Amino acid sequence: MSHTSTEMYELKKKVEELKKIRGRATELVSLYVPAGYDLNKVMQQLREEYGTAQNIKSKSTRKNVLGALERAMQHLKLYKQTPENGLALFVGNVSEQEGVSDIRVFAIIPPEPVNVRLYRCDQTFVTEPLEEMLRVKDAYGLITVEKNDATIGILRGKKIELVDDLHSTVPGKTRAGGQSARRYERIREQETHEFMKRIGEHANEAFLPLLEKGELKGIIIGGPGPTKEDFLEGDYLHHELKKKILGVVDISYSGEYGLRELVEKASDILKEHEAVKERKLIQDFFRHLAKDTGMITYGEKEIRHALMLGAVDTLLISEGYDLIRAKVHCNACGWEELKTIHESDFDAFRKSYQACPKCGSQNLSFEKWEVAEELIKMAEESGANVEIISLDTEEGQQFYKAFGGLGAFLRYKLH
Repeated sequence: MSHTSTEMYELKKKVEELKKIRGRATELVSLYVPAGYDLNKVMQQLREEYGTAQNIKSKSTRKNVLGALERAMQHLKLYKQTPENGLALFVGNVSEQEGVSDIRVFAIIPPEPVNVRLYRCDQTFVTEPLEEMLRVKDAYGLITVEKNDATIGILRGKKIELVDDLHSTVPGKTRAGGQSARRYERIREQETHEFMKRIGEHANEAFLPLLEKGELKGIIIGGPGPTKEDFLEGDYLHHELKKKILGVVDISYSGEYGLRELVEKASDILKEHEAVKERKLIQDFFRHLAKDTGMITYGEKEIRHALMLGAVDTLLISEGYDLIRAKVHCNACGWEELKTIHESDFDAFRKSYQACPKCGSQNLSFEKWEVAEELIKMAEESGANVEIISLDTEEGQQFYKAFGGLGAFLRYKLH
């Protein structure tokens, strides 16, 4: 099943938020309801857990667990039936102040079906089933081969994982003639064969488990000379893996850099693979920047303005972008102010406003939300595409460092 990058990005952000929360005791409730499961049975279990929780000795823990279970049951009443992909519900006291109760409900309808039925009350939320959904399943096997070196890797999503770096001591060709030269050549051929056999064994070990799980989409082989063809033609790879070979590519390098070159040179073979798409997207962005075409923009203020005008064609947001919008509002006169800051600066933002600068009232309220989520919503409302740029590629890293991880392609020039 294919999911949009924004779905996965939003799920990843929610999981990261949940993982940061710690209960003072075993008082955080995690509930997973599989697709199609009867909600009445879930409610019955929660009522039973509520009865059991009344026996908890600690007064504060008992209060927080009972509060969490009450909120969970209230939330479940909002659903007539289990959502199509099931439901993940996380409820508990998120307050960091001793003796203060702030029970929150985090409800997630995941992008793919929940296949586990789970209830747990613990000091942390159970996020592993959601993390498994975030794990990129589709993988491509990568092999670079030359006479004395071979590298085995896996392209998963936009990230290249180095699996093995192999080396041999196969001697070079001799220039001498006669019987000793023929014997030398036989030794050389035998050592080459043993090295190829070792490459095959390591590749089989790396790729067969992926094949069995249905995750291996193909294998690409590369190298600077004819050795890669010799490896391919020989009986070194498992016969089932041979069926997965998508192509053979000429490359100049070996090692980790060779794997990156292999992915780049095999872009026609991989076509719509995420790493290739991302590389092309960022290269196009830099090309527009260099030529000053006026068809891109960057910076939060500029992008927000372009989105409001409906001028954005494609919004680019880095996975590393983590700024928030902080708002202070005067409940007496209606004055308010907005700032874009780091999450870690929110407490300082609150403390900097003791009273309303307009009317002097101390009746102030504060809000915060993620800039990325706000911009994604604006993009979707204006019909713009959204691309989440990873930090797993060189281009993604460059985009984050140079532009803070925020950019956009425009539908028309802004004057």
